Amino acid sequence: MLGLPTAEEQGRPVPRGPAAALFAADQASRGLGMELLHVGRGTAVVQMRVALQMLNGHSIGHGGYVFMLADTAFACACNSDGQPTVASGADISFIAPVHEGDVLVATAAERSRYGRSGIYDVTVRRGDEVVAEFRGRSRSLG
Repeated sequence: MLGLPTAEEQGRPVPRGPAAALFAADQASRGLGMELLHVGRGTAVVQMRVALQMLNGHSIGHGGYVFMLADTAFACACNSDGQPTVASGADISFIAPVHEGDVLVATAAERSRYGRSGIYDVTVRRGDEVVAEFRGRSRSLG
């Protein structure tokens, strides 16, 4: 199994609203076992367990999966108010390697919103340790 026990299985509240609906339709992220833990106005928290098939040739987590986790949290945060919004760009800094079995938590927060554009920062952690920092730029579809 790729994921962790669901919110319902753990007795936690299930996130609701436009971002939760977007996440529910996200086959790519859910297929990797990601779970939306929280969504609020301009914020989101998503977790994922690093699975064996996510390792690269160095036997560490492939950066593309870490990026995808951060990007998913970013997507949920910038779609939290119901206005359809997409990424216009993003970059990531990998700070520490991740390993099979690690539970990663990506926390996204809106930093600035102007017109139809926005800037969001996402921190990816393994426990208390920061493993990546991501900055996404968004554009609402209007």
